[in-house]
Amino acid sequence: MKLFRLLGVALTALALSLPLAAQAQQAGQPDEVAQLASLVNLTDDQQKEIRGLIQSTDAEVRKLQAEARSLQEKLQGEVKPGYSERNITRTAKKLGEVMGEITGKTVLLQAQVESVMTEEQRAELQKKMEEQQRQMQQRMQQMQQQQQQQQR
Repeated sequence: MKLFRLLGVALTALALSLPLAAQAQQAGQPDEVAQLASLVNLTDDQQKEIRGLIQSTDAEVRKLQAEARSLQEKLQGEVKPGYSERNITRTAKKLGEVMGEITGKTVLLQAQVESVMTEEQRAELQKKMEEQQRQMQQRMQQMQQQQQQQQR
């Protein structure tokens, strides 16, 4: 269950950053699949399969993200003296539905990617993600301590 949650965070970020990943890859930086491959030793076949899964999800997620941005802009446009509670409620509900679709697609992608990986690869990924999480927490604690010292 913990692996599922950790992988979920990683893959949600992956799915939501697909447009940025394409730009990074064009700039010569390794994409998320290459990074995942280096973490857990994915085979070429696994990488190819995962890339296919991501590509099949990419267009749908991009479309939904564009719709979500549009709905957010529409909501912001309703912030005015002559606001319509009905319009705000309707638009917010639609935004929630779109965000739910994005979440559903990213969780499905997560499950599909996980099914491509071996048990050993999933265990290795969990181990490395937990280590990264510990390091991030340590950095945050250090930053908080530095801020507290500066305030004194």
